[in-house]
Amino acid sequence: MCELLGMDCNTPTDIVFSFTGFASRGGRTGPHGDGWGLAFYEGPAARVFLDPRPCALSPLATFLRTNSIKTLQAVAHIRRKTRGKIRLADTHPFSRELYGRHWTFAHNGTVKNARSLSLGRFEPIGGTDSERAFCHLLEALRQDFPKQPTDPTALWEALAEVAGRIARLGTFNFLLANGEYLFARCDNRLCHIVRQAPFGRATLKDSELSVDFAAVTTPRDRVAVVATTPLTVDETWTVGEPATLWVFRRGKLLATLPSGEPIARPTPRGHTRGVTAR
Repeated sequence: MCELLGMDCNTPTDIVFSFTGFASRGGRTGPHGDGWGLAFYEGPAARVFLDPRPCALSPLATFLRTNSIKTLQAVAHIRRKTRGKIRLADTHPFSRELYGRHWTFAHNGTVKNARSLSLGRFEPIGGTDSERAFCHLLEALRQDFPKQPTDPTALWEALAEVAGRIARLGTFNFLLANGEYLFARCDNRLCHIVRQAPFGRATLKDSELSVDFAAVTTPRDRVAVVATTPLTVDETWTVGEPATLWVFRRGKLLATLPSGEPIARPTPRGHTRGVTAR
């Protein structure tokens, strides 16, 4: 299975701290060595970096870990393939244009019989079930809303409904971003934390790195981080309920929507329900 990392902020912030721990899971502290990707937003446009090599060993990932690129939103993925090849075309996050914005998508899980999902304007480039599910999801939104709806909650609810239908075919944890909202769907494992004043110290689980956020932030800053499993050992993370969709904007959790029906699946090893705290 793969792992996900997302960040959504109210002021431009770099993802160096979180990405450092996350990258270690891509072939060093974790088995997710079949490629990685990281997307940064600048307004409605996304810079997307992709590499089919293990993230922990990638010179490009090293560059991104050691250079501060500030953004309001970012989406990252490390892959452990369950099907398909190890190649650039199959590396997440995937990106498409809708309503004059880049939408980026990263998935954890397997959508069985993904070829049964209809397509329209959006076509896969690679051969993964994940990309086909993404294309189907965007086409469903476009069919429901040929133009971007003036009421954003209508779009959120449609997204939650379509995602719930796709989830009937398999495990569908994902991150979806468009530069304004970050959507995060929990199927069987996903968690988040919102860092805001009063800030404290955080220590990575997968790397010998600790940061005192009080020393590098202002009282107005707010940063939401979403990950497959907690990245730090000394913070409280909220674990998602199965079949729910989180909606974040400017570092704030705006809504938690039902998204399909929870399906009884084994809890992944090392992952517990409820709140992870230390």
